[in-house]
Amino acid sequence: MLKVAYLGTAYCGWQVQPNGISIEQILNENLSDLFGEDVKVIGASRTDAGVHALGNIAVFDTESRMPGDKVSFALNQRLPEDIVIQGSKEVDPDFHPRHADSVKTYEYRILNTTFDNPLRSAQTCFYYMKLDVNLMRRGAQYLLGEHDFSSFCAPRTQVTDFVRNIFSIDIEREGEEIVIRIKGNGFLYNMVRIIAGTLMEIGRGKIPPEEMKDILEAKDRTAAGPTAPAKGLTLVEIKYTE
Repeated sequence: MLKVAYLGTAYCGWQVQPNGISIEQILNENLSDLFGEDVKVIGASRTDAGVHALGNIAVFDTESRMPGDKVSFALNQRLPEDIVIQGSKEVDPDFHPRHADSVKTYEYRILNTTFDNPLRSAQTCFYYMKLDVNLMRRGAQYLLGEHDFSSFCAPRTQVTDFVRNIFSIDIEREGEEIVIRIKGNGFLYNMVRIIAGTLMEIGRGKIPPEEMKDILEAKDRTAAGPTAPAKGLTLVEIKYTE
């Protein structure tokens, strides 16, 4: 098992794509080169183009006798500087990172200032209109618990079950940034970004906080706000409950 951190700016996302370089491709190529065998990783979260991670999880099989905790050190010698393995260990052969019960934590960062900051632009969404954090918190409370999140899922998905459980949503202002931290048992395609986009509409006063309940119950993507840009999103952590 690998704990993978990356800056997603230069990549077409996690999953191997015909139209660009992905995180998965880089890991496959460098692991195959390291072990001298064909290695294919399985990722826990197939993050979109431009999305970042501090703790995505990937697993792979190998015939190598290298100790699991040493793989991170050997692999980091080969990876580009915007992908870093934060730890590695051996796990049971039948462990699957997407099928095991887990708690996923995402952060969405908004740079809420008059002018953008080029030193932060790769990892924040710039939003010049003043946002009311208290309004955003009030709206977010309607999303807690187990619900059908069809309104917060992009149409381009093959998922048939839209029920997810949101354990917590914390929204804090940290200087010029507003940080939305959300924990749940899983997330639909673009779900966190659509939630962030809707909360920004609430924060600017365009949507009343109480309307979030109606948006959720509509089970219709057109009822929610816009999809916030990918670059503000970071997969912070995946904790397995088993």
